[in-house]
Amino acid sequence: MTKYLETMATMACMKTLLMLFNCIFWVFGILMLCISIWMRIQFRDYVDVNAEGSRTALLALASLGAILTFTATLACCCTTRGHPALLYLYGAFLAVVALLELGAGASIYAYRTNINEKFYQNLNETMAVYGQDAKKTSDIDSMQCTLKCCGNRDYTDWLNMYPPKEIPMSCCRVPKEICDPADINEIYTQGCYSLVLDFINSNISLVAGIAVGVAFFPLVGVFLACCLASNITKVKYEQVA
Repeated sequence: MTKYLETMATMACMKTLLMLFNCIFWVFGILMLCISIWMRIQFRDYVDVNAEGSRTALLALASLGAILTFTATLACCCTTRGHPALLYLYGAFLAVVALLELGAGASIYAYRTNINEKFYQNLNETMAVYGQDAKKTSDIDSMQCTLKCCGNRDYTDWLNMYPPKEIPMSCCRVPKEICDPADINEIYTQGCYSLVLDFINSNISLVAGIAVGVAFFPLVGVFLACCLASNITKVKYEQVA
């Protein structure tokens, strides 16, 4: 009888810890979803110019956040009802999430150079059709106004294109009504690429480190879920015996 009570006490403790973990995991999923939406709004101009990879990355982040939130909600139900099979399934899912986050962190750091080069290439291609493609023209103007930059490497990129293009009014640092783009004192001279590059290089290691660090957090949930499922099975077996 004493052994049975000890098992029940252990199971109650495991349930409490797993419920706490599920709540933290749910909050983490909501944060991922909110961060992806915030990044899409905050860096919409960069994302639009570098649409091929950036939109996919943000969509993947938002989808993962939504999946984690939904799964954590279901996990609370599984924990409350105490179904061993579902708890083992939840533990397996958490193990997969840990591997995905670990791989994501490693990939972000490993491909940081490719991200920089891809943005440089995409920005050059977008500048080449400036004034011809209304959507890309709007993207360039919005980015230059928002980031307070001009051109790719610097403002001379507009003049060195073939054929040369006039420096856009979106490069102006003074009101457009009185701005003369030919006067470098009235325009932004720093290129947009260098600003984005500085931002990526200053944050990429931090983001990759956080992704790798967070990857170990689901392993706590795997341990708790498996332990709780094992204890529930043990209690049922002792009751039958």
